Amino acid sequence: MIFQSKWIAGAILSAACAVALPALAADGDDSRAEDNAFLLLREAVRQDDPAKADFYAERLGGYRIASYVDYYRLKAHFKELTAEQIRDFLKRYDGSAIADRLRNDWLLDLGRKRDWANFDEQYPRFVLNDDTQVKCYALQSRVLKGQRVASEARGLLIAPNGYGEACAGLIGALAQSGQFDESDLLAQLRLAGEANATGQARRIMALLGGSETNIARAIDLPALALAKGPGASRAEHEIFLVAVGRMAKTSTRLAQLALKKAAPELSAREQATGWANIALQASYSLAPETAEYWRRAAGAPLSRDQMQWKTRIALREENWAEVQADINAMPPSLKGEAAWTYWLGRAIKAQAPGHASAEANEMFRRIADQTNFYGQLATEELGRQVTIPPAAAPVTPAEIAPMAANPGLQRALKFFGMRLRFEGTREWNWELRKMGERELLAAAEFARQNNILDRMVNTSERTRLEFDYTQRFPSPHHEIMHPTTQTMGLDKAWVYGLIRQESRFIMDAQSNVGASGLMQVMPSTARYVAKKIGLTEFVQDMLTDVRTNILLGTSYMNMVLGGFEGSQVLATAAYNAGPGRPRSWRSTLTHPVEGAIFAETIPFSETRGYVKNVMSNATYYAALFENRPQSLKARLGSVAPKIVVTAAELP
Repeated sequence: MIFQSKWIAGAILSAACAVALPALAADGDDSRAEDNAFLLLREAVRQDDPAKADFYAERLGGYRIASYVDYYRLKAHFKELTAEQIRDFLKRYDGSAIADRLRNDWLLDLGRKRDWANFDEQYPRFVLNDDTQVKCYALQSRVLKGQRVASEARGLLIAPNGYGEACAGLIGALAQSGQFDESDLLAQLRLAGEANATGQARRIMALLGGSETNIARAIDLPALALAKGPGASRAEHEIFLVAVGRMAKTSTRLAQLALKKAAPELSAREQATGWANIALQASYSLAPETAEYWRRAAGAPLSRDQMQWKTRIALREENWAEVQADINAMPPSLKGEAAWTYWLGRAIKAQAPGHASAEANEMFRRIADQTNFYGQLATEELGRQVTIPPAAAPVTPAEIAPMAANPGLQRALKFFGMRLRFEGTREWNWELRKMGERELLAAAEFARQNNILDRMVNTSERTRLEFDYTQRFPSPHHEIMHPTTQTMGLDKAWVYGLIRQESRFIMDAQSNVGASGLMQVMPSTARYVAKKIGLTEFVQDMLTDVRTNILLGTSYMNMVLGGFEGSQVLATAAYNAGPGRPRSWRSTLTHPVEGAIFAETIPFSETRGYVKNVMSNATYYAALFENRPQSLKARLGSVAPKIVVTAAELP
């Protein structure tokens, strides 16, 4: 044991905890008692209670996942650790997921302490390298060595609410070294304003030499900031423009009045920036004047979000020339995304009527091999429909055997059995990094055998040459689903497509807002639907029953589908965001638009991604179920501005 608690603390803790463990072992199941002790150890570390963590760790000497016991024992005393103690753990568990986790923890601590010698030694060994804070510290270290990292930093620094001390420090180091000039700092200030990141805005304003109090007021109390006017200095003008954007979030009218009143004191570029800030907020509500606001914003420096929404509004108007110009103005990293590659192809094609454009087809070919929403749409633009690729040779028992013997996958199963999905998923994915195509298919099949369908889907999706779409698009509980959907006349492919997105077939899935089960049904929705269909004995606990969950979920899908005249796009949005929001989004249309355009311009980012994924999933499921090519574009259909008002609103 590395650490020993003081005997007084240990005696007090033993008295406090002695009641717990004997009770855990009372059922005679030592394994269950150990699992519960492990969970208590984990919770003690989360609560920063090292004495209690020591108590439980001492009772897990022979535990099946000893590396995690050792990790939590160390983690409980992290502030006291020496470099040698950490290195000992990393050496003992070299090559494991938990060692990489501890290295992540250590790198954050080394960055905070500015121990760049140890940081630089350890950073190349951080395998996952998936922590933005660590990446910011790594760039800080390079700045201090005189290396040029501004371009990399601009690509990393796009989400101010996740900056923390590390990324804030990076911005300061870049400014001090001259790698970030005033335009970079102003771009970061505008991002902070968009993201409501007051603390980050204060730090940027300090670097600009302006008032931290005034920028905080502009974000938190924009009406007061606007009442003061734009002031005289460049920094004060920027504070005013941030306030314009913040005010537009609640009232575009007041934001416009303030901007117009201040116009004589602002440069043309500053006025355009103000209109861009207003246009972004108007875009989120799909206000009819939004396109005009974007036209007034010509010449403004735009954030990534502003670039994308400027394009979406042009797309909604089917102004293809503007769509093309807007996408071409994006930085390469954004322009190269599948979404904008597809829409650039469409814009080029729309302006070359009567014949296929070679340039447009080149855009489509770039992404047609992707098995996502845009890859499917691009495939159809090239004259083909969506099909299921030929299946790989079935995985053999001999190929599955090494998966069953894999220590990392075994740890993952143990964690899944304890409902520790974060740890289980990390262990599972760690092992996948080392696997080839056949091994991935075998691991996916091993997940199927253990009824961990979300890992089966995720694992199978990683193959690029050999495919098993029954792994990627499973259809469990078919004996319940088939008669249920058949009775309602509901598209079974659409239902499975939605479930795949909602829960990845985790029956006991629980969302942070209370949605439950396979179809992630909210308790209030469940009660409403149960009453509508005459399920008089319904209680909330029934949502964990697969049959009840499917019945309530499909019944609700059928209700919202009927409420939106059979549009799966609108009904899918309603399932995710509630029926009121898609009604509102639809009411802003001035003419029918294709379903893909409607989906692309959904203001909620979560719902926008959700609708695309569900519709893409449903197309693959239909191809599997019907054993014939399918059209995603036909499934998306079009969305018209007409609103059907029903007597009773759905919840």
